[in-house]
Amino acid sequence: MMDPRTECTLVDLPSQRMVVNLVIRFKQENPRWGYRKIRDQVVYLGYAISKSSVKNILIENGYDPEPDLTVRSTWHEFIKSHWAVLTACDFFTIELLIGRKLVRCTVFFVMELATRKVFFAPVKPQPDGPYMRHIAKTLTDSEDGFLRGKRYLIHDRDPLYRTARFHEILKSSGIEPVKLPARSPDLNCYAERYVKSVKSECLDHLILSSVGQLEYVLGQYSEYYHHERIHQSLNRIIEPKHQIDDAAEIVCIERLGGLLKSYHRLAA
Repeated sequence: MMDPRTECTLVDLPSQRMVVNLVIRFKQENPRWGYRKIRDQVVYLGYAISKSSVKNILIENGYDPEPDLTVRSTWHEFIKSHWAVLTACDFFTIELLIGRKLVRCTVFFVMELATRKVFFAPVKPQPDGPYMRHIAKTLTDSEDGFLRGKRYLIHDRDPLYRTARFHEILKSSGIEPVKLPARSPDLNCYAERYVKSVKSECLDHLILSSVGQLEYVLGQYSEYYHHERIHQSLNRIIEPKHQIDDAAEIVCIERLGGLLKSYHRLAA
C-alpha cells in the first residue's frame, strides 16, 4: 500500500515556505538532482509532498525540474569527496647565510589534508632526479611511508616531478599524482597556506647558516605545529602529546628560544 504522504500536495503542509525553501536549496546544492530525487529527500525528512508539487516549485522559481547531467564536479567537490585519502606536496625556498654568501636552499614537504599533518623530506640545497626517486620510495614505503593508505597526491607543474620515475613509483603503490593547471596556487591552497605559516611564524625571524640548522628548526616547528599549535581551521591541536589537567596551572612551552610559544594546562 502506498504511503499516504506520497499523495499529499503542498497545500496540506503546515509550513509551506519551509518546504519550498528546502526544494530550492536541494536543487541549488545538487544541480544533478531531478524533481523525483528531490521529492524523495524531502519526504525522507518528514514532509509530505507530491512529485508534481516539487516539479511545480522548481518551475515557478526558474529551475529545470529535470537533472542537469551536464554539470561537472567542481574542484571543491573533488577535495571534499576524497578528503580522507588526499595529500598535497610542494617546494619552498629559504636563504641560508653560508660564509658571506646567501645560498638558496629548497625544502620539499607533503601534507595530509584531512589532518594537516606534514612530512618534511631531508633537505637538499638543489634537489635532482635521484633525490626525487628516493623521496618517492620513502613516502610509499609499505611499513611506515607517509602516503600509506592514500590515493591522491596533488602537486604543481615543477619539472622535478617528471624526473627519475617519481610518478611511476607513486602509481606502483596505488597513489595517483594529480598535476594542477599552470598558475593555479589556489587549487593547492592548504600546502600554500602551510608555506606561509612556517615562514611567517618561524623561518622569517631566523638567520640560518647550514642545512643542519635548517633541518633542526624545521623539526622544532613540526613538533610545535603538530602537537602544540591550535589550528583555526580545525579548531583544535592536530595531535596533542601532553596530558591535560583542566585544574592545573597554565604553563608555557617555548621552542627556538621563545620564538614559538604555546600555553597549556599540563598534568603533573
